[in-house]
Amino acid sequence: MLSPLREHLRDTFWFAPSAALALVCVLWLLANWVDTAVVDELQRQEEYGAIQDLMGVVDDLKTVVTTVSSAMMTFIGVVFSISLVAVQMASGQFTPRVVRIFVRSRITKLTFAVFLATFALSLLVLTSYSGEPDPKLVSSVPFVQSVLTIVLVALSLLLFIAYVNTTLRLMRVGHVVDRITAEAFRVLHKMPHGAPADRPLGAQSGQIGHSGRAGVLRDVNIARLVRAARRQGVVLRLIPRIGDFVVPGTPVLAVHGGGAPSRGALGYTVSVGVERTFHQDVGFGLRQLSDIALRALSPAVNDPTTAVQCLDRIVQLLAALAARPLGTVGHRDHHGEVRLLQPVPSWENLVDLGFAEIRTYAVGSPQVTRRLVAALDELLRLTPDERRAPLLRHRALLVHAVERAVPEAAERDFALEGDRQGIG
Repeated sequence: MLSPLREHLRDTFWFAPSAALALVCVLWLLANWVDTAVVDELQRQEEYGAIQDLMGVVDDLKTVVTTVSSAMMTFIGVVFSISLVAVQMASGQFTPRVVRIFVRSRITKLTFAVFLATFALSLLVLTSYSGEPDPKLVSSVPFVQSVLTIVLVALSLLLFIAYVNTTLRLMRVGHVVDRITAEAFRVLHKMPHGAPADRPLGAQSGQIGHSGRAGVLRDVNIARLVRAARRQGVVLRLIPRIGDFVVPGTPVLAVHGGGAPSRGALGYTVSVGVERTFHQDVGFGLRQLSDIALRALSPAVNDPTTAVQCLDRIVQLLAALAARPLGTVGHRDHHGEVRLLQPVPSWENLVDLGFAEIRTYAVGSPQVTRRLVAALDELLRLTPDERRAPLLRHRALLVHAVERAVPEAAERDFALEGDRQGIG
């Protein structure tokens, strides 16, 4: 049940810094309590020399803490201004959809969170310094607080190095397509394998329309829907696919076999947002790879090698999907009864998503057409016979398009020769 919430929080940038600020306040209170307890104990034992030594160390550390408090916010501003420029360049070079990779990056959020926590802690520590020079009268010496600030500064420097390395990697197309592919495979591994209902569905007794804001269907709370259907003794069928755009009133759930569950029972079961996410969207990875390839094939960019790299990953994803059940999956309750039917893209849908647009714009680039031929031939060897038709269709359409566009026979033969690297 926490999976949708976790995914939604990963798509936001505010949660990690806010949690870090709350945590650092707790740490400061704890460190302040320790510093006060230490001074009280030393005063009780009349160890005034030790208190004087602590005050001397703290006075030396105060310079560092003061410098950190004045410089950290400027440092944060400069670093993340540069980062926003890098994100803008990456979105223009690849596709605007890759911005979510930067937003979901754990190292980015952790770096920003630690930077803000260091700044906040330095301000809090400065409020703990006392101007009382007499060790018999001083109430607290912020030794632990100052050391904790120095530790966070060191951690900030290490995270800054890791952050720069990660940001530079995400500006390289190979790492971007690799990250997209990795996320797509995580969705694929979590995709349910359940078959549809063993017996025919009962007559449809009603539909439940979308009542929230308009947007893209990002995910559904499968566990809650299964429980609601089990309590009512019905089977629910999700009508739109994950990634479809829905407006208020759009039928979202069809009810089979009885009365519809109440609106309260179905609360927080459907999540709608402004853009697609990877959480339950099987085709989103192919969509992003296709977008990057199309941008690379545009006359303004003219980068067929990037398109070939995207085709490599498209073949990898389709090969993993070749033998999996697709179309509609069933989710069962703890008694083994199918309670929710969820549509997923069919094999033909996924093949079209991976190849249709790239094939259309690749005709003028023999590097890409050669890789397309090799890709389709490889998938034809890997897929079952019943799934070969979409691949054969795309191969025939590619051959016809090249024959129409390239008048020279030798050039046509060269453009239609399969090559996994495009042109060597």
